[in-house]
Amino acid sequence: MIKSEKQWMIQQPNEQQIATLQNELNITSLAAKILISRGYETPTKAKAILHMNESHLHDPYLLNGMKEAVERIEEALNQGEKILIYGDYDADGVTSTTVMMNVLLDLGADVDFCIPNRFTHGYGPHEELFKKAYEDGVQLIITVDNGISGIEPIRIAKELGMDVIVTDHHEPGDVLPPADVIIHPRVPEGHYPFGDLAGVGVAFKLAHALYGEVPEHLFEFTAIGTVADLVPLVGENRYLVKQGIKQLRQSNNPWVRALCEVTSVKQHEVDEEVIGFYFGPRLNAIGRLGDADPGVAFLMSENELDATIGAKLLNDKNTERKEIVNEITKQAIEMIENNEVIANSLVTVIAKEGWNPGVIGIVASRLVEKYYKPTIVLSLDAAKGTAKGSGRSIEGFHLYNELAKNRDILPHFGGHPMAAGMTFSLEHVDELRTRLDTQARACLTEEMLTPKLIIDVPVDIGEISVESIAEIKKLGPFGTGFSKPNYALQNVQIRSMRKIGAGENHIKMELEDELGIIDAIGFNKGYLHEEISYGVQLSFVGDLQINEWQGNKKPQFMIADVKTNEWQLFDYRGKGQVQKWASSLPIEDSLIVAFNEKTVPLFESTMKTQIQLVNTDNMIESKAQYLVLLDLPESFDLLERVLSHYSPKRIYAIFHTPESKFFNGMPTREHFAWYYSFLKKRPGFQLKNYMEQLSQHIGLNVEVIKFMTNVFFELGFVKIDNGLTTIDESAPKRALSDAQVYKKRVQQIEIEQALLYAPYVELKQWFNDRMKEYHYS
Repeated sequence: MIKSEKQWMIQQPNEQQIATLQNELNITSLAAKILISRGYETPTKAKAILHMNESHLHDPYLLNGMKEAVERIEEALNQGEKILIYGDYDADGVTSTTVMMNVLLDLGADVDFCIPNRFTHGYGPHEELFKKAYEDGVQLIITVDNGISGIEPIRIAKELGMDVIVTDHHEPGDVLPPADVIIHPRVPEGHYPFGDLAGVGVAFKLAHALYGEVPEHLFEFTAIGTVADLVPLVGENRYLVKQGIKQLRQSNNPWVRALCEVTSVKQHEVDEEVIGFYFGPRLNAIGRLGDADPGVAFLMSENELDATIGAKLLNDKNTERKEIVNEITKQAIEMIENNEVIANSLVTVIAKEGWNPGVIGIVASRLVEKYYKPTIVLSLDAAKGTAKGSGRSIEGFHLYNELAKNRDILPHFGGHPMAAGMTFSLEHVDELRTRLDTQARACLTEEMLTPKLIIDVPVDIGEISVESIAEIKKLGPFGTGFSKPNYALQNVQIRSMRKIGAGENHIKMELEDELGIIDAIGFNKGYLHEEISYGVQLSFVGDLQINEWQGNKKPQFMIADVKTNEWQLFDYRGKGQVQKWASSLPIEDSLIVAFNEKTVPLFESTMKTQIQLVNTDNMIESKAQYLVLLDLPESFDLLERVLSHYSPKRIYAIFHTPESKFFNGMPTREHFAWYYSFLKKRPGFQLKNYMEQLSQHIGLNVEVIKFMTNVFFELGFVKIDNGLTTIDESAPKRALSDAQVYKKRVQQIEIEQALLYAPYVELKQWFNDRMKEYHYS
């Protein structure tokens, strides 16, 4: 048995719907399954997402306040007023700022931008920065990707005589800021057909209205900000990202080429994954570690030199960010593992002085991934007496609502069900942990604390081809709201497997079912080589990719998780070098069994663990999941009793046998008759002195001759006195099989044949026939 890392939730798409989409849209079964699992189960719905066009862009003037905003901006342009674009320090904010700078510069505005520093100013409108803008002669402030919660700073800006246009997409509060115009897809609720625009999406809509036509040259910025901000990739967002990806692939902008160069990405292969894993993190990193202004400067670079320098800066910052995240994560894990209070709390609240507040949200995400608990990571500032942090949650624990129950100790917090930020007095850190733990125990069940993996595309190997995988790519972009598929290969077997990589950390397999064979790769899953045995039905979860090598393309399955409900047999019979194979055994989870007391000292010192000597009267209790059989039992019955008692999930068959009887065999009745006659003719025969000659004469192994002698001796047919063997003709007649030594040899040969020398398939079947009676089916 192999237990999966997460609880799999495998969906089963409707077969009739699959067939309908295949036939009417001329697509593969894989593509049909993906569409159906995302709610596009009819040809009409599927066509709408497969064939998007400009009609999916809504009229920007449907946004409340758009008309007023355009009029105010045009007035500023006509009057030569100084305009300030006030952005945000993440990738969405940086691209939003870039979009607005582009359109206003194109229109001849006197415009500049300002992005608050995460550490100095925090998120959103800041009174100090607005006052500086006034001193610099700014008459109109346009916020992008922020502003909806900046009530007091915007009030001050208005008192100073500046006008403010807020463009934002974040959750509005009960009270709106006193801006001149607010452009927000959900303010007022329901007025705009699509409420899930990113900040850059709202900026794009304003640019569209200002230009009077779709600003196609801004698609690439909009795509990056939209993907990076994890808004749903459906509706208008989907069209914006599709067009942006198309532009990025063929763009002549120097910053695009420089970003591809520094990330080792081929420009024609840019997609939503490249944006999400390579471009977005670098634009985010600059604002996580300091001023985000260089991010905007990079996206607006007009020559190769500036673009190359900017890309290198972003890349260096991202590398620095990774190192900081890794170090904080390491420290956090050590603190959790060494503190029972923190470790046992259902909500992890962990804090330390000096942790970079710009990256602790990433650390919180990593800790949730590792421990699957709601997690808050805090950076303590002893001088200010504050704890500033970020939280990430799991399904079933509404982080914002749970934090809201603690307003008395949380004066500043915000967020949504799965993420939040907060600043409060460091003296309340332990109190917050205690309270949240109590709250979690009231709403989280054991099942809810088990991570779940939604698998929406069960596949057969026969469905997988280079063509079907290429077709799946065309269904993109995948992301929030239109998630990348998780594929499940169920009930397949291992055809071959081997460790790969310099440190043998990875594994390469061939998987097969009734319909075909596929290569599979498991990065950092080399350990599976010791956990998977052949002949077992396994299920795998992962991704499908096309592997191209020397011009040849093959489908490849990328392993994310694996499980089997079957018990497994690992065949270690005949392996030498005990130290080598013993090191691959899961000793801590195993009961190490010997049936012969002579076996124990042979292995105990090398294996450095306790070996349990088992006999008919000695069945200890053990919670071990696995069973290691070091030698052969004296009877099938004893081994069957062991299997029944422990019902192991794995069996490791060593079956060390110092004196095998199988190959010497069982002498025939004719051999016994000849040997009896030989001894009868030679009373007082010195058997010990002539054993070798007798062996050559009769053609039987010395060990067999000794066995025959012992049978005669046990039955009383011979007497041995001072090494001289003599027939006792007065002994009563008895069957050879009456001798215990005879029975024992017959039984040992049968045991060796069934357990030691049988092919793997036969040995597995022998165990199968017995295991199903005790525990497994």
